[in-house]
Amino acid sequence: MAHRGNPEQTAAVPETGRHAFGTFKGVFLPSILTIFGVIMYLRMGWVVGHAGIAETIIIVTISSLITLITGLSLSSIATNMRVGVGGAYFMVSRSLGVEVGAAIGISLYFAKAIGIAFYIAGFTESVHSLFPQAPEHIIGIASLIVVALLAFISADIALKAAIVIFAVIVASLISFFWGLPTAGSQASAATPISHIPFWAIFAVFFPAVTGIEAGLSMSGDLKDPARSLPRGTIAAVLAGYIIYLAVPLALNAVVPKSVLTTESMIFYHVSRFKWVVLLGIWGACLSSALGSILGAPRTLQALGRDRTVFPFLGKGHGPKDTPRIATAVSFLIALVAILVGRLNSIAPVLTMFFLTTYGSLNLVAGLEGMIGNPSWRPSFRTPWPISLIGALLCIAAMFMINAGATLIAIIIVALIYYLTVKRKLGVRWLDIRRSIHLALARFSIFRLAETKEHARSWRPNMLVLSGAPTKRFYLIELADAFTHGKGLLTVATLLRSEGITTEKMLSMQNTVKGYLKERHIPALVEVMAAKDLVTGVKNIVTSYGIGPLIPNTFILGECDDPEKFTQFSEVVMTIYRARRNLVIVRKGAVEKTGRGGRRKILFWWGGQRHNAGLMLALGYMLQTSPEWRGSSLRLKTIAKDEKEREVVRKEIEQFLKEARLLVEPEVVVHPYVESPLPTTIRETSADADLVMIGMRPPEEEETAEEYSRYYAQLMERTANYPLLAIVMASEDLKFRDIFV
Repeated sequence: MAHRGNPEQTAAVPETGRHAFGTFKGVFLPSILTIFGVIMYLRMGWVVGHAGIAETIIIVTISSLITLITGLSLSSIATNMRVGVGGAYFMVSRSLGVEVGAAIGISLYFAKAIGIAFYIAGFTESVHSLFPQAPEHIIGIASLIVVALLAFISADIALKAAIVIFAVIVASLISFFWGLPTAGSQASAATPISHIPFWAIFAVFFPAVTGIEAGLSMSGDLKDPARSLPRGTIAAVLAGYIIYLAVPLALNAVVPKSVLTTESMIFYHVSRFKWVVLLGIWGACLSSALGSILGAPRTLQALGRDRTVFPFLGKGHGPKDTPRIATAVSFLIALVAILVGRLNSIAPVLTMFFLTTYGSLNLVAGLEGMIGNPSWRPSFRTPWPISLIGALLCIAAMFMINAGATLIAIIIVALIYYLTVKRKLGVRWLDIRRSIHLALARFSIFRLAETKEHARSWRPNMLVLSGAPTKRFYLIELADAFTHGKGLLTVATLLRSEGITTEKMLSMQNTVKGYLKERHIPALVEVMAAKDLVTGVKNIVTSYGIGPLIPNTFILGECDDPEKFTQFSEVVMTIYRARRNLVIVRKGAVEKTGRGGRRKILFWWGGQRHNAGLMLALGYMLQTSPEWRGSSLRLKTIAKDEKEREVVRKEIEQFLKEARLLVEPEVVVHPYVESPLPTTIRETSADADLVMIGMRPPEEEETAEEYSRYYAQLMERTANYPLLAIVMASEDLKFRDIFV
C-alpha cells in the first residue's frame, strides 16, 4: 500500500534535510497543544459540577480511550503510506476509495472548520468574562479576522510559537495547582447540583481530547515516523489523561459545585498567578484556532483536487501552494458558527463530526489489518481487533449522545457517498475495496462448501452461451430476469481456437463487458477458445467456477440446423450428465417486448414432475423481476376426460395452496382423437408471452444420434410458438420442496 496514493501528491521524494523533527516537536507538541485547550480552562469545572467526580472520571476515560485507539490506528496507516495533502481524508480515500473518502472527508472538513469557531468561542468567553462590557460577537469576529489574516500571511507562525505556548500552558498548570491550597478546603456534596444527562456532558467534553491528527500532519517531516508517531501520540494522550484526571479531582476537593457550574473561569480564579493562566487560555485558544484554519482549508483543497467537491476549491497560490479560496470558505463557515452558537452548543456538533472521522479511521486500520494484503506492511502495527473496537466505540458514543442526530449523520454520509458514486469519478489510485470483496467472497465460499445444498436454499447460478451478445440478446435478457437480485449470471462466448490470440480474447471480453454495462445487466463474462462447440461446453462444465459457486443452470439458444442436431444433442447430454439444469430458449414467431408489455407466463405440467418444480421456481423468480413484474403465472396440464380433469385439478389446487403461490391452474381435456396433442398445446398457448415446457432427459445408454431424433421431433412440435423456454432439471434436488 506504500505506493497506493495519487502520484501527483505522494510520489515526490522528500528533499534531504526535510526530516528534521523528532517525537517531541513533530508529534507530541502539536497534539498536546490541542488537547490542553478550551475545555481544560473553561469547561472542566462545569463538567465536574454537573456530572460529579465519578462520572467525570468515566467521561475522561472513555474519551481518552477512543482517542488513544484512534491514535494507534493513525500510526499504523501513516507508517504504511506517505500521507499527502488532506491528512486523515487522504488516508481514508486511498484505502476505502474516493466515494467513502468524500463522505468522511467532508465530515472531517466541517469538524475542522467548526473547530475554528469552537476555539474562537473559548477565547471570546474568556475575554468577555474579564471585560463584560465588550460585545461577544465583536470579540469573536475580530479574533477570527486576525487569525484568518495570519493564516493568509504566514502559515509558519503557529509552529514557531508552539514551544512558547506550550511553556505558558505548563506554567499555567503549575500556577493552578499551586493556588489550590489558598482556595480553601470546601469539599462538595457527592451528587451534582443539577442534572444534565451523562452523554450530553460527554459531548461537551470530547473535543478536549481531539487533535491527535495534528501530529499526523507532520508525518512527512519526521526523522523516524514509525517510532515518533505512536510514541508521540500515546505520550500526548496519556499526558492529557493524567491532567484531565488531576484537574477535576483538585476542583472537586476545594470548590463548591454551585461555583463550578456557574463560573467558567474557575481555573483562572483558583490559580496562584492569574496572568499566567490568562496567557495560557489565550495562547491555547488562538494557537488551536490558527491550527484549525490552517488544517481545514487543506482538507478542502484535497477534496477539490480529487474533484469530490468543486475543483476551484483545490486551487493553491504562491510557492507554498496556499489554499486561499478554501481558507475564505472556511472563514465564512466559522463566522456563521460564531454568530449562531456558543461554546456549549458548538462542542456537541464538533464531537459528532470528530467521532464520525475517528470511527472511519479505526475502520480503515481494522479492515487493512484483518484482510492482510501484502501491501499492508506498516512499520507500527496496531492489532486489527483493537482498531475495530475503536470504530464500534465511536459509533456507540454517537448513538448515546443523540441517536436522531447520528441517524441524520449516517444518512448524510450515505447520500454523499451515493452522489459521489453516481458521478463516476475517474481516480488515479488503487484502494482496498477489491480486497474487502475478496475477503468476503473467500469467507462465503468456504462456508458454502461446508453446507449441504438443499432445494429450500436454491438460487439460480446461470451461464448463458450467447455467442455474440448482439445476435442473441434475448437469451441474456431472459437470464437476467431469472437471476435479477436472486442469483449469479455469467455470459459466456466460445471462440474457435484456430488463430485466436490472448489479446483477441481479452478484447472480446472487454467488448462484452461494455455491452452489458451499457444495458445495466450485472453479469460475469467468460470468453473461452475451443476447437468446436461440444469441446467448449465440456471445458466450461469442467473448469468454470470455484468450489460450490459453479453454474447450476445453462441457457442455450435453440439449434435449428438439422445437420447440427447430433452435435447439439451431445452438448445437451454433456450438460445433463454433469448434473446441470438446462433451459433452451426458442425465439417466438411473434413477441411482445418492452417493460410492462409482458403479462402472461404459461407453463405446461407434463409427465416430468422434476421439470415441473424447476419451471415453477423459474416462473416465480421471473415474476419478481422488473421486466415481468405484474405478470400472471398460469399452469396448464392435460387430462383425457372430464373425470380425470377433476382429479388432476384438485391435486394441482391443493399443491398451489400449500405452496402459497398465485398461479391460475387450468386442466385442458384432450381426448386424443379430435386433434394431435402438439396442436392443442400450441393453440392454447397462443396468447402467452412466455411458454415453458419440459424436456425429457437422455437415457443412460442413449447416443447423441438417437437423442437428436427426439430433439428434432421437439423442434417440429414447438414450431410457431411464442417465446419458448424448454426446461430440463438435472440437479439432484427435489425442486418441489422449494414450495412446501
